[in-house]
Amino acid sequence: MEEKIVIKTEDLVKSYNGRIVLNNINLTVKKGETFVIIGGSGCGKSTLLRTMIGAIEPDKGKVLINGKDIIRASAKNKDVIKQNFGVLYQNAALLNSLTVGQNVALPLKEHGRLDPKIIDIVVKMKLELVGLTGFEDLMPAELSGGMKKRVGLARAIVMDPEIVFYDEPGAGLDPIVTAMIDKLMEDLSKKLAITSVVVTHKMESAYRVASKIVMLYQGRIIEMGTPDEIKNTANPIVKQFISGSYEGPIPLRRTADDYLKSLIGG
Repeated sequence: MEEKIVIKTEDLVKSYNGRIVLNNINLTVKKGETFVIIGGSGCGKSTLLRTMIGAIEPDKGKVLINGKDIIRASAKNKDVIKQNFGVLYQNAALLNSLTVGQNVALPLKEHGRLDPKIIDIVVKMKLELVGLTGFEDLMPAELSGGMKKRVGLARAIVMDPEIVFYDEPGAGLDPIVTAMIDKLMEDLSKKLAITSVVVTHKMESAYRVASKIVMLYQGRIIEMGTPDEIKNTANPIVKQFISGSYEGPIPLRRTADDYLKSLIGG
């Protein structure tokens, strides 16, 4: 049986001030996959994610979510498409003036007409899934960085979405908390049959959670494969990035020698 394609991009192009950030991006994400996008700073991975969720309009191309073009959809239809996915933003994007429970409940109140008692029950269920039972009355300022990410994840899944997009889920977290978030992502994907799209520059996380990895470099896809295929790549650019070496074809923006020369006026 052919696997269902839930996300497809066709010839995506996006530029800023004449600089091409996405250059003819074509990819497909199948149902149940954890599709990880890697690459260095400024390579276009976050722009790609924001384009996929309809937050940025490309100069050219399409983004199809379950066959529907989110870019050219009417405002009403775009809202319907967005109800099929959740987003965990890099900084969790919690509203500091609302409690944890109120933050998680926001999508339910915005898109649904549920009884407040039902909303409270759903919020408690989602917080339990992310290991935060009993935290609904706390304020975001009372939480650690990892807890905020988990609240953001509870909000992302509160509408029972088919797809969840993760923008740098491990950003600002120590390795142990990052591993915990990765495990949580894996568990939710299995328990809730979620398709995941993850943007990260952390290779440990990519290897842990991915079923497929794609690497962007200078706005283009230069490699795509399973974690094992990426680990064993012959592409020198990919090899340098995944090894974290400063030696290789990827140019450094500024070397230590350049910095020292600037300090002494050289």
